[in-house]
Order: sequence, then structure tokens, then C-alpha cells
Amino acid sequence: MFSLRRVRYLVLLFLLYVTFCSIAGIVVADAALHPPRRPLTQDDETAMRQAASALDADLADASMATPDGITLRAWDIRPHRANGDAVLLLHGVADNRLGMARYAEFLVAHGFTVLMPDARAHGASGGEIATYGLVERADVRQWVEYLSAHEHPRCIFGLGESMGAAQLLQSLGVGAQFCAVAAESPFAKFREIAYDRMGQPFHLGPWVGRTVLRPLVEIAFLRARWKFKVNMEQASPEEAVNETQIPVLLIHGQVDSNIPVRHSRRIHARDPASVLWEVPNAEHCSAIATAPREFEQRLLAWFAQPSR
Repeated sequence: MFSLRRVRYLVLLFLLYVTFCSIAGIVVADAALHPPRRPLTQDDETAMRQAASALDADLADASMATPDGITLRAWDIRPHRANGDAVLLLHGVADNRLGMARYAEFLVAHGFTVLMPDARAHGASGGEIATYGLVERADVRQWVEYLSAHEHPRCIFGLGESMGAAQLLQSLGVGAQFCAVAAESPFAKFREIAYDRMGQPFHLGPWVGRTVLRPLVEIAFLRARWKFKVNMEQASPEEAVNETQIPVLLIHGQVDSNIPVRHSRRIHARDPASVLWEVPNAEHCSAIATAPREFEQRLLAWFAQPSR
């Protein structure tokens, strides 16, 4: 009798576990693909226009339509004393173009034309879901083509942080013609960051997602593929970097608790020609705050190498 009761409890626990993983997997997938929008207000635009004016530059609205009928929007900032080069800035998840304002200001101050888009499903851009580079990599390539056609720069560079860094790196695999790129705090593969996310609420490592909550992860991937027609297995910056000849600078805080530094180490291991700067005492996307002078010097030097 005792053994039968134990079996019943084990069966009940197993059913509860399966039910939890199924429901949680659906919720996690839907939440990941529908991040909250940070609205772009009129005050935000006014402040950015004033900042551009103070830097002796003009700010203009830019937009483009994607092949799937989405309208993407951006700011195009042109310094009056331009150096002939342009930089595409890509923000993180649940943010908008304003999140890249600090980078824009110092780049414009050094004569770069800067394009600051809202990613699809973010800010003022259209789109229902965010796919962390799977679809957006083509958007990035299209923005590069926009810059080339409208600004005719000598060189186009890319700088992205977090989700924007992952989108930027994946665009290299679909023909985005950059002279060089810099990516801060990218994930290596979407599956790897999914494992990290499972352990983070418990202050544990990715092993939780690989073992105890593996069914939840698998259901989330199945949900994305079945419901939203996106195979998130294919979101892989490390694969794109492995296949490109474009120079890649990786920047990652050594104490990043959001996307651990092992992600950039994985990308660098796939492409030893890339350069990895691990920033001591820096958290997620905080290199410019932790080491502002070194950040600016490294980035400007990366964009100014004679081989470009």
C-alpha cells in the first residue's frame, strides 16, 4: 500500500511538472517575442534635436518599408563638419533609439553621420514580434543600403548593444556591407541565452535550463515555431561571425549578470580574428559608463584603422 501511494504521488508530481513546463513554456515564448515597447515621446525627440543642434548637426526623420510590409523609423543625424563616415546604432530589447543617444552624441562630435533606428516591434517602428536578429538581420542590411544610398559615406560602421549587438552580428551573415562593427554584450546563440534565463531567477547558472527546466525551453521553442512561424534555433550571432571577413570588436562586461561574458568568449572562439575587450567591473552594456575614456578611444581607433 505504501509503495502504491508513493507511485501515485510520483505520477502526480510528474503530471504537475509537465503541466507547469507546458504552460510556462507558452508564456515565456509569447513574452520573449512580444517585449514591452518603450514609447518615443515628443519630449524625447525635442531633447535629441536640441542635442544635435548643440553639436552643430542636423537631425532628420528617416523611414523605410521592409519586404514584409513593415515600416521602420529612425533618426538620421548629420554633422555640419562630417568626416565622411557613418555609423548605424542598434539598441537593446524593450528600448528604443533613444537608448543609443550617448553613443550618438560622441560619434557626431567626432564627425560621424549617425543613423538611429527603432528595431521592429520597438519604439515607433512597426512589427508585432521581435525575433532577436532572425528577421531583423535583413532589416539591418536594408538600413546599411539606406545609408549608402542617402549619405554616400566612405565607410559604414555598426555599433549595437545587447539585442542590437546580436542583430548587428547576424546581419553580417546576410551580406550587410560594413567596414567594421562593434558589438557590446551580445548573446552567442538564442538557445544559450534561453538556458541562462531559466537559471537567473534562482541566481543559478545555465545548467538549470539544460536540465531541470529543459522541457520548458523546448516547449517555448516549439511554441515560437508553431504559433509565430520563427525558428529561434537559427538566431546565432556566433555562426554569422564565423562566416564573415568583416572586422568584429566584441565588448563585454566581466560582471555582466544579464548576458554572461561567456557568450562573447564563445563568439571570439569561433572567430579568433575578432577582438574581445572584457571590461573589468562592468555590468550589462555599461562599458561606456565604467570606462568612458577607454571606450571612446577603443571605438574610434577601431573605426579609424588604416586597413579600413
